[in-house]
Amino acid sequence: MIPFGKTIRLFLVDGTANGLTTAELSNWTGIGVKVPRIKVKDYGSRSEFQKPGVYILIGKGDNNEDAAYIGEAEIIFERLVHHIANKDFWNEVIFFGSKDKYLNKASVRYLENRLHDLALKAGRFKLDQNIPTRSELSEAEQAELEEFLANIKVLTATLGHKIFELLDETVQIDSNKPQVFFCRSSLGASASGTQSTEGFILFKDSLVMQKEQPSLPISIKAERKTMIQDGVLVLQGEYYRLTKDYILSSSSRAAKLVLARSASGPLEWKTEAGLPLKSFE
Repeated sequence: MIPFGKTIRLFLVDGTANGLTTAELSNWTGIGVKVPRIKVKDYGSRSEFQKPGVYILIGKGDNNEDAAYIGEAEIIFERLVHHIANKDFWNEVIFFGSKDKYLNKASVRYLENRLHDLALKAGRFKLDQNIPTRSELSEAEQAELEEFLANIKVLTATLGHKIFELLDETVQIDSNKPQVFFCRSSLGASASGTQSTEGFILFKDSLVMQKEQPSLPISIKAERKTMIQDGVLVLQGEYYRLTKDYILSSSSRAAKLVLARSASGPLEWKTEAGLPLKSFE
């Protein structure tokens, strides 16, 4: 299916990006709102805050990892005030409601469950919460809410957080298949990956050099250490094995992580036929 373009209207309520931002799609009854934690109470009387909806609290976890909490409420403002008093980790919230009376308790509980499922599958943010209960709805109601959900996903990313985006959705596709590149060394490292709209995706089960060379940048050493602590890299013989797809900001950063030394991604990453990534850029 050929994707259709979307028109998104962002409105900075007080004229700055540090206050309340609303996001709307043409021909959609929903509305998205982003607001910093410290300004939630300033806008509590607005109509968007006094309706049912789903929300995403966004912040950092104990290890400075991206963290989120997904919830629903019949009155968004009341629930956010509760979280201000009881949850410390978040500094921003994005929530979604309806400009009419489309959403009710059953529909927001359905959306909460589905958003939680999408966030878990994407694996970008740490979610420290139980799985929300999904409402029992008719097939027709679910179909309508899945369309509402798709718009939430688009607007959440537009507002700066790709919590629901699968890595597969960011790859650079040519003729419906992503171009796979390989990074190998004579010492046994063997990794595969592909370009992404966010940088470079290192594929699961890639083998990474264990011994680090003096030329390896400090920032890569720190990232490797964190990956080992989080179980993203596990020891396998004389190498580390990647336990899940992992995104890095550039092909060079990915090559350095794999080879444990200074490296140029456009030259180190090659197709199976030996063509370097540089020739595709």
